[in-house]
Amino acid sequence: METAPTGVIPAIPTPFTPDGRSVDEAALRRIVRHVIEGGVHGIMTTGGTGEFPHLSREEHRLVTEIVVAETAGAVPIYAGTAACSTWEAVALGEDAAAAGADAAILTPPFYFRIPDEMLYRHFVDVAASGRLPVVVYNNPLYTGNNLSPALIASLMEVDGVVGLKQSNDDLGQLVEALRLAELSGRSLCTGIDSQFYAALCVGARGIFSTAAAIVPAALVRLYDLVQEGEHEGALEQHRILQPLNRFLEYDPGYVSPTKEALTMLGLDCGPVRRPLPDFPETERSALKEALAGLGVLEREAVA
Repeated sequence: METAPTGVIPAIPTPFTPDGRSVDEAALRRIVRHVIEGGVHGIMTTGGTGEFPHLSREEHRLVTEIVVAETAGAVPIYAGTAACSTWEAVALGEDAAAAGADAAILTPPFYFRIPDEMLYRHFVDVAASGRLPVVVYNNPLYTGNNLSPALIASLMEVDGVVGLKQSNDDLGQLVEALRLAELSGRSLCTGIDSQFYAALCVGARGIFSTAAAIVPAALVRLYDLVQEGEHEGALEQHRILQPLNRFLEYDPGYVSPTKEALTMLGLDCGPVRRPLPDFPETERSALKEALAGLGVLEREAVA
């Protein structure tokens, strides 16, 4: 299966049982069916939206196994394998491969500040392990280690690296990475929902999207409109999505809003794991209104 990321790839949450202690397999399968029915082009498991820092190694593998089984080959599966150490990232990649994932997607290491030459070495070593193709995931707000456009371009030349998820909130960094990596043939994508339309306009191939876990068809529609050259319609679709997008970036956090929105749509995901905060009650009406504006929630439910 083609593993270069293109199109709309939802970063799905990990549903938990009401006590938060176990993965809710039935709920996870429902989410997979929801995004597949929405026409997505891939699925990302065990990323930030999937609460990867709060999952055990066994849960990482379990989640990916369930998603692979429920997807049944319909789209490629990108398993999150981020870790502080290179050895653990390799081990998580081995587990993801055994679970049936098509590619691994991982951030740079976090906690320690790592020099560029060792960030490069980290991805080279993970890719060289040979278990899965690798998508580089740049998310400096959370990792503390930014991948510069020049470093991204170098990584796009590495054997076994197939693409990029760029979650730097500076769109100019993506624009420059696209320029520098143009000849690599690799697939560079955004990871920020509010940047999706703009990113496509400057050459990005797609998005790893939290919003697409909630309203997959709406993101796919935006992507399709751009592919068809219908920019007026695509811009309008972006505007309709933006009230939801603002919940899914950095304030008040994006995991609890994702789970809250899915619950509003009848897809209960259970709680977030501590110490993540619950969704603020004061924001519920605005979130309902954003979903109603996308036509997925009856406006009567907003009152």
